[in-house]
Amino acid sequence: MTTAKQKLLTADDLLRLDSQGVKGELIRGVFYERTLFGFEHGKVTTNVAVELWGFVKPRRLGTVTASNTGIWLERDPDTVREVDVQFTSAERLPLDLRVQGYSEVVPDLVVEIVSPSDSRRAVAEKVQMWLDYGVRLVWAAWPDSRTIDVHPAGGPVTTLTESDALDGGAVLPGFAMPVREVFE
Repeated sequence: MTTAKQKLLTADDLLRLDSQGVKGELIRGVFYERTLFGFEHGKVTTNVAVELWGFVKPRRLGTVTASNTGIWLERDPDTVREVDVQFTSAERLPLDLRVQGYSEVVPDLVVEIVSPSDSRRAVAEKVQMWLDYGVRLVWAAWPDSRTIDVHPAGGPVTTLTESDALDGGAVLPGFAMPVREVFE
C-alpha cells in the first residue's frame, strides 16, 4: 500500500536504478528490491533456459530469456515484473523485432524458480498474476522438493516429480525435459 507522500516510480526509473546496480521490480509504481538468490537458483534457471533455447531456436519458435528480464505489465502506475525464464512465441513477439528496455509483450511461458525464502502463498499469488496477464503456461520449480508445479491457463495444476517429464503442452508442443535434469 502506498501513502500520499510516497513517490511512485516509473519503468524508466527502474531502468536507471538497474544501471546503478540496484535490482528490483515495480508493482503499481512501488519499488521492491530483489536480492541474489544463490547458486542453486542460478543452476536451475540455466538448466531450464538452455533446454528451452535448444528447442526453440532451431525451430524459430520465438524468444527465450533468463533472469533480469523485466516484463512491463501496467502503466500509470507502472508494473514491471522479473521472470526467471520466459518463452515468448514469434507470433506474440516477432523474431526480428528489437526491444529496448522492458518488453511489453506478455510471455507465453513463465518459469518461476522458487527460493527457500518464498512462501507457497507468495508463489501462488505470483503464478496467478502471470496467468491473469495472459501467460498461457507457468512452471513453478521447487528445488527443495525437486518438484515442478505446472499451471496451464484455465486448466488444473499438476505436480511433477523427478520420475516425470516436463512438457511444453499446447505452448511448446514436442518439448520435453526430464524433471530430474531440471535440478541436476
